[in-house]
Amino acid sequence: MANKGKKYQEAIKLVDRSKLYDPSEAIELAKKVATAKFDETVEAHIKLGVDSRHADQQVRGAVVLPHGTGKTVKVLVFAKGDKITEAENAGADYAGGEELVQKIQKENWFDFDVVVATPDMMGVVGRLGRVLGPKGLMPNPKSGTVTFDLEKAVKEIKAGKVEYRLDKTNIIHVPIGKASFEEDQLKENFRTLLDAIVKAKPAAAKGQYMKSVAVTTTMGPGIKVNPAKIME
Repeated sequence: MANKGKKYQEAIKLVDRSKLYDPSEAIELAKKVATAKFDETVEAHIKLGVDSRHADQQVRGAVVLPHGTGKTVKVLVFAKGDKITEAENAGADYAGGEELVQKIQKENWFDFDVVVATPDMMGVVGRLGRVLGPKGLMPNPKSGTVTFDLEKAVKEIKAGKVEYRLDKTNIIHVPIGKASFEEDQLKENFRTLLDAIVKAKPAAAKGQYMKSVAVTTTMGPGIKVNPAKIME
């Protein structure tokens, strides 16, 4: 592994790899170790004691972080008629139907971060499953991205709504803000995310639910958080 520079080496010394930190300590430390020249993203990585291969152990949803993610999110809405105007008025970056499907298929166009669709457009959007699915962009009722209430959906996404879902190794990865955020803002975002994940615990989950939790910044080392402190 390449030497990541002096600042990174200094930052690593601040993190005790064998220690489980309190959630608030971990956030303080994450801010300290963010030494890159750009505003690093702070991320939470949560490993759950579930098996995502079983439908009754899926953990998926969305939550609005009180202080947003610090990222400008581009929203694409698939709708028709008056709903296109509603989406645009709510702040959608792109809204339309068949012509946007064509643009994605023919031009390999992906200048958006979140896709929302009205239920009556899902037949059309379904044709994009092969390209949107692997990128995690397929609209889903569980995350509130398949809805007729486009105003609410678009405004929440713009305000800092994030989706959480398990990857193949049963880990959830979610941005909780930027290193430039105040400590209290990051802590509040972190707490809001963890509360949502605790509430989403499937009835079929057995044993310890939160196996491990870590906070990282884009370029910084992983900081382990004590799962017991989260469940308090």
